[in-house]
Parts: sequence; structure tokens; C-alpha cells
Amino acid sequence: MTKEKSKKPVASGHEKSSPQKLSLHVPEPKTRPGDKPDFSYVRISPVGETPRPALDVSAIEIRDLAFGMVRVLDDQGEAQGPWAVELEEDVLRKGLRAMMRTRAFDKRMQRAQRQGKTSFYMQATGEEAISVAQQMVLRKGDMSFPTYRQQGLLFAQDFPILEMMNQIYSNEKDALRGRQLPVLYSFKKAGHFTISGNLATQYIQAVGWAMGSAIKGDDKIACGWIGDGSTAENDFHSALVFAGVYRAPVILNITNNQWAISSFQGIAGGEATVFAARGVGYGVPALRVDGNDFLAVYAVSEWAAERARRNLGPTLIEWITYRAAAHSTSDDPSKYRPKDDWEHWPLGDPIERLKQHMIKRGMWSDEQHVQAEAEYDEEMRVAAEEAESYGTLQALEHRPSPAEMFENVFEEMPPHLRRQRQEMGV
Repeated sequence: MTKEKSKKPVASGHEKSSPQKLSLHVPEPKTRPGDKPDFSYVRISPVGETPRPALDVSAIEIRDLAFGMVRVLDDQGEAQGPWAVELEEDVLRKGLRAMMRTRAFDKRMQRAQRQGKTSFYMQATGEEAISVAQQMVLRKGDMSFPTYRQQGLLFAQDFPILEMMNQIYSNEKDALRGRQLPVLYSFKKAGHFTISGNLATQYIQAVGWAMGSAIKGDDKIACGWIGDGSTAENDFHSALVFAGVYRAPVILNITNNQWAISSFQGIAGGEATVFAARGVGYGVPALRVDGNDFLAVYAVSEWAAERARRNLGPTLIEWITYRAAAHSTSDDPSKYRPKDDWEHWPLGDPIERLKQHMIKRGMWSDEQHVQAEAEYDEEMRVAAEEAESYGTLQALEHRPSPAEMFENVFEEMPPHLRRQRQEMGV
């Protein structure tokens, strides 16, 4: 017998490749200081193209809305499409006034920080429409869990600016008695939950509060806020699990202003996909919205609030906007992005866009706008002067006593704190 020749193995389709070094992909912004601004990476849908779904829609039914963009105002200031609800003049005037006052407040407090009157400040420049418009659709008793760039929630309620300034100065009239960093407000009467420097915690607290409201059979809803960078935190995902599973009556806001301090939004996952897409994976209806379009913000916020009130569950909204100013007074954005980025942002300035819309409808004029700017600047100057009379960072005689840091912390002061207080002689 002849011996059979051994056969070569048949190729499996998994050919061995030549050994090579593995590498990681690190997302990079398209531009750096000195470069020409480039926002070609931002996915922008045509105005009026995005459909308006029924309130009882499921996450999978509106999957495409997480990747598109709800837009209402066109370049001429005209409202277009299914989300274009013709708001009355008093609503538009209130929204414009609140946004302008927010910006005037920011300018005054930024100046105060530079003068050494407070330690820290954070501006909301370019993002005013998001918080102002959403607050305007909420009801008394609803609770917002904001981050530190939603001061518009307070201005939309005509909250006393003196109380806000006192908190920033940590003076003798500060309701928090100097126990919080400037701008970390806590105003229960305004439905403004204590702001935390650990930002993602606001999400799980908002969902928990909303679940508590439902368990009690109440009719109040919650709104949680987070930035694009903080969506990488575990708390964000835990909140979505509970919100989706228990259909909590909550609006979950992602303010995608493109930068988390000096980290480009791609580092948190915004390069390969959009943040709104994460809601779909958790069974939460999600939309992506032009955050610099007051009318779009108002319409989508109203839609999401109504879903929550009808026991239809949570809504995740990614607001596309741009952080025009520095992250804080401790930040210099010229170190990591082009200086004139804001001037080239394709979605424009929310205040200018609403102004243009109102002029188109015969409700406003350039002259009125200039006059209003001067009026609000003067309002902030007068309020700041009064707040400073109660003390600032530089005015040592007006600071709260060191003894106060031991008070209202524990029901019964522990022995080691008693000893520390005695050692301080307070």
C-alpha cells in the first residue's frame, strides 16, 4: 500500500497577521490655539426638519431624534417646523429679559472676582437659553438639580439677585454662612437644589427625588443637569438605569458645551457618537437639541415636562451649545482652544437670536435692546454695591465668625470638634 501524503490544513479565514504594537486612540479637538476655528464635527440638522413625536413614544421609536437636532429659528429669525409654537409676547419678553440679566450679572460678578472681592466665579455666557427656557415651563414645587452654570434657572423666576451676590461674597447676609464655594447656590424656595462640586451626583439625586415624588403620589417633577464631561462618571449611568426602569418623572439634561474644563468633549465619548444616544440604550427617550435656540429649548422642555407629568417617564435631552467664556476664573481657555472660537460657533448667540426673532415679529427693537442692556448693567451695579456693604472677601470685619463652621453640622457636636473649637478660642 502506498502511504497517503499528509494534507495541509484548510485555511479558516483567520489568517495570522504580522505582529504589531497595539495602540490606544486618544480623541483630539480639531483645533488648538493659533488654529482657525473649525466646528465641522458638530452634527447640525436643517431648521424645522426634526419631527415632533407623540408624548407616549418609546425610546426606540424616536431613536433618530437622538442623532438629529431639534431646531426652530432659522438664520433670519423665523420660526420653522413642527416644534415651532408661536409664543406670546410676554413669554418672549420674559425669556429675553432673564437671559440678558443673567449675562449682566455674570459680567458684574466676574469683575468682582478680578477685584479680589470673591475667590471664584463661573459664567454662563452663551448657554443662557437652556436654563431660562426650561425654568419657564416648570411649576412651583418642581425641583431642579443644577450644576454651576444654570444661574438662568433663578433669573427666570426673578429670584432676588442680592441673595445670590451675598452667597458669592460669603458675607454676613449669606444664607449659607460661608459654607459653600461661590456660585454653589442652595435655594429651596426656588426649587434650586444645593449645587455640588462633584457634578454627576446631581443626576442620581434628581432621579431619586423624582421617584420619591411618585411614591408619595405627588405631582411634582425633577430636572437633573450634567455637563458633557461628567457623563463619563458612574453616577450618570446609575441614574439612567433607575430612571429607565422605574419611569421616574424627571427631565435629564446634558449641557454639551464642547469643553469640560480643558478637556474636549470627545474625551467623554462625544467623538464617536452623541451623548443623547446613551439614553436609547437605557430605554429612555432621547433628543438632541439646538441649545442656543430659545424657542427649541422651550418647546422640547415643555414636551419633556408633560411626559413626566403624565407618568410617561423620563426624557434625556442633549443641549448643543458652546461655553463662550472660561470654565471659571481659574481657567485660561486660550491655552487649549482658538481665542476667537465663540465668534465662529455655528449656532450663534442665544440672546442675539431671540432678539432677532422678536424684532421680526415687531415686539422689540435695537434701540430697546441697547436701553435694556444699560438698565440691567445699572441694576447689577446697585445690587453689588449693597451686597458689598455686608462684606466681601477683602472685608475681614464682615466675615462670619469661625465659630459658625462648627454650628448646624451635627445634632450633637462630637468631642473632637468641641476640643478643636476650644483650641481655636471661639
